[in-house]
Amino acid sequence: MDYEARRLENIRRNQALVQDLGFENDLAVQYEKKTRATPSTSAGRDAKRRNIQTSQPARTSVRISNASSGPAYNEDSAKDAASVHRKGPKKRLAENAANDAPLMTPSRLTPPPSGSDVESLMARWSSWEPTEPPPTRDDEGTYHFASHPSFTPNKSPEAIIREGSFGGSYWRPLYSKKLRATISGDWRELPGSWTSALSVPRYLTSETYDPEVNKYGVACGQSIEEWEAAGWIAHEYDVRGWFQWYCRFWMGRRCADDERQIGRWRKCVGETGRWRRILLKKYVQTGIRSVAEEGEVEDVEERGDVSPVVHQTCHHWAWEVRQEALERFWRDGKRALDTGKATKLRKIPSNSILHCSYHSLTTQDSPK
Repeated sequence: MDYEARRLENIRRNQALVQDLGFENDLAVQYEKKTRATPSTSAGRDAKRRNIQTSQPARTSVRISNASSGPAYNEDSAKDAASVHRKGPKKRLAENAANDAPLMTPSRLTPPPSGSDVESLMARWSSWEPTEPPPTRDDEGTYHFASHPSFTPNKSPEAIIREGSFGGSYWRPLYSKKLRATISGDWRELPGSWTSALSVPRYLTSETYDPEVNKYGVACGQSIEEWEAAGWIAHEYDVRGWFQWYCRFWMGRRCADDERQIGRWRKCVGETGRWRRILLKKYVQTGIRSVAEEGEVEDVEERGDVSPVVHQTCHHWAWEVRQEALERFWRDGKRALDTGKATKLRKIPSNSILHCSYHSLTTQDSPK
């Protein structure tokens, strides 16, 4: 038998052996799976191309984005309203994020407490005794606390509640994921005079956020649940956040969380607070020199209120624009603004200014 005949005989014998052992079907299945899992290069490119063609637009308009965002609940609105549509270099965003970072984030550092621990924690919320007297009020309507001279709000907790705040939902039943418990009825620890003759279901415990309840008729801020997830809530003191802390601080309680909460207030609406300055700048930009001038027309749409959202934000942080503060800002703050603008102009080449001026003149009547 020559070599070719022996080779063919070996092939037939091996095929018969494979068939007898049942390997033939297994090999076919494995090959089929492999070919399905690794499509051809051209097919892969077609799939990628189809994905690109059918993907959603990467950008949406600010108007649509704002319209689709739901109302929020919490007093901690100062940070979010600034950061939602903020634009600028990545370095600037990183610096802002670092400055806005919580001074302490207890919910991130500690594990959820057990059932018995939650009960004892809840008991401590209302077992404190007042150690400080109520604040005094000066001629400008600013409140002063002897224990913390740098904390100078001009809205009392009662005024914030009665004038309308947090969409009427701040004291609603609240489920805490951290504590795995629902907190309700804690509004009852407030002095009776703060809520007398007031509709509690509308102004305090509404299940839904109603912007019409707010003093300025607009929604602002984030929910307590969102701020709990972000780590801003110190559960051992105030499970609802800053405003609950402010109520208890006003009533005379002092605790280890005071400095953190006052620091947050100072950054938002203190003398150099971000939202205080933003609001006062808007008065200057619109040429309004009197607080009374802003609201002298009854029709809100016609009178052109200065940023109701920022007003409501400051209101939640226990501060509102008073005439004395507005006059000081017109005198001192406007000078600083003008100086800053002049400095920026000096850095721009004169030919760039001429080009911008010419461009604005030649395009102002063009179709948008």
